[in-house]
Amino acid sequence: MESLDFFSMQEMQKELREQYRSLWGDLTPQAGRSQLLWMMIEAGEAADVIKKQGDASIMEDAPVRAHFVEELCDVLMYFNDVMLCYSISPEELRQAYLEKHNRNKKRW
Repeated sequence: MESLDFFSMQEMQKELREQYRSLWGDLTPQAGRSQLLWMMIEAGEAADVIKKQGDASIMEDAPVRAHFVEELCDVLMYFNDVMLCYSISPEELRQAYLEKHNRNKKRW
């Protein structure tokens, strides 16, 4: 089974963005603002699945689960776009994530 890491996701997003460049524009810091807003909207759509369908349906109903996972994919796609817009590498994210994780382990 092939792993899907942030490096791979960013490469996929770059490919998709290039394909639709004339419609979507370039990945710039100015575009990052819009991408972040779209990401939040997609997170809201994932939350709507929880609200309207419920936790049990996500766990037990295959079409509901597929819809929920698809919304999470949308969130990740926009998240990666935001990272690309601000030139945040997977390694930079990894380092910050590990530092935050270690701080959180000592937090409470």
